[in-house]
Amino acid sequence: MKCASCDTKRCRQGKDCTPAEVQAEYRSEDLEMMKVASKIEANFYMEKTRLEELILFAKEMGYRKLGVAFCVGLENEARTFCRILEKDFIVESVCCKICGVDKEEYGLDKIRDGRETTCNPIAQAMMLNRAETDLNIIVGLCMGHDIMFNKYSEAPVTTFIVKDRVLAHNPAGALYSGYYLKNRFGMEKM
Repeated sequence: MKCASCDTKRCRQGKDCTPAEVQAEYRSEDLEMMKVASKIEANFYMEKTRLEELILFAKEMGYRKLGVAFCVGLENEARTFCRILEKDFIVESVCCKICGVDKEEYGLDKIRDGRETTCNPIAQAMMLNRAETDLNIIVGLCMGHDIMFNKYSEAPVTTFIVKDRVLAHNPAGALYSGYYLKNRFGMEKM
């Protein structure tokens, strides 16, 4: 599949370009998520922020306990985010430096000399699994750590903030900058 390169997007009008053996079989809980997502999109298209949509989604799904896996570098954002969520939900939050393991213990590269604590996305997932959260939300986990967190989380996962230290946590900014695209990748903005 090369959907990103397709100019017609005839799938929007019902054309099926996939092989015959590729058909989504939605289980009941998956279909419920699809219904809630579609309801939010249909009723609030371009009206609600991602934060408002997340709250609506969690309420519509009947979630009571939310987990927040956050980067210590975004602790202020995580604190504000959790305070907002706590108005409607029970919230468990887990910092990336949980367990305080030294990077040297695993032979990991360090940013600076001296002791440096590694992030621990598996422990973050384990703690939220232990808390039996209904939905887990990522707030700025590092590249790779977010993938590991997703892998080990028993609850469904969504991302509220994607870490991008250079672009103020707005990674899509790299795609909108003609200057960046030209000078970094030799591409013209489309």
